[in-house]
Amino acid sequence: MNQHPPARRYRAHLSQFTTSVLQTKNPWVVAFFAFSYPGFGHLLLHRYIAGFILILWETFINGKANVNLGILFTLTGDFAKAKEVMDERWLMLYVGIYMFGIWDSYRTTVDLNKQYLLADHEDAALLRPNAMGAWAINFLDKRKPWVAVAWAALFPGLGHLYIHKVIAGFFLFAYTVAIMYFGHIPEGIQYSMHGRFDDAKQVVDMQWLLYLPSIYFFVLYDAYASAVDYNLLFEKEMKKFLRENYQKKEFKFPF
Repeated sequence: MNQHPPARRYRAHLSQFTTSVLQTKNPWVVAFFAFSYPGFGHLLLHRYIAGFILILWETFINGKANVNLGILFTLTGDFAKAKEVMDERWLMLYVGIYMFGIWDSYRTTVDLNKQYLLADHEDAALLRPNAMGAWAINFLDKRKPWVAVAWAALFPGLGHLYIHKVIAGFFLFAYTVAIMYFGHIPEGIQYSMHGRFDDAKQVVDMQWLLYLPSIYFFVLYDAYASAVDYNLLFEKEMKKFLRENYQKKEFKFPF
C-alpha cells in the first residue's frame, strides 16, 4: 500500500487545547504589541512559553522598578515624583528584556511569514483537521469575529475560549483576575458607581491599574484576528479537500 511522504511543512496544527496556524502578519503590528506589553507579541505568534515567561517577568520587574507609577507621574507632568518612585537598580534590568521582546517578535514574524508563503506555495495540508482527547475536543469551524470581540470585552480570556484558544484564554483570564485583585479594581469600580470618586482613588493601586489598558486592547485585537485566521484556515482546508477528492485532473470544465 503506497503512503504519501510526510509533508515538509504544515499549514496548521490542532491540539486538544489550541490551534496553531501559519498566517501572514504585519511585523510592525506584532512589534507594537510587544512594545505595549512584553510577551503579547509572542502570544500573537502562538509562542506561548516565551510569551508567558515574558509576561510574568514584566509583572515582576515592573512592580520592583515601579515603572507604571513612573509613567503615570510623567504623563501628569510630575517628573520629580517620577524619578523618586522609580528604582534604578531594577530599572536597569528591565530595559534589556523589554527591547529583546520587541526585536524577537518582529524577527519571528518575518520568518513565519516566509514559512507561510512556502506552505501556501506547496498547498500544504493541516496535520489534522480535528483533535479529540479525554480533556477536550477541538475542530475546525467558522466563528464570528465580532462575537469573539464581545466576549473579550466582557472579560479578558472569554473571547479566546470562544475560538478555542484554551491555553491563552485561561492564562489571560487568571492573569487579569490577579491584577484586578491586587489593584483593588473591583472596589474602585463599586465606589465609582456610587459616585464616591475620592474613595475610589484612594483604594485603587495605580501600579496595577495601568496594566489593564494594554491587556484589554490586546485581547480585543487577538480575539478578532485569531477568529479571522481560523476562518481562513477552515476555507483553505475545505477547498483542498474538495480538490483532492472531488475534482479530477482530467475533468474538462464547460465554457
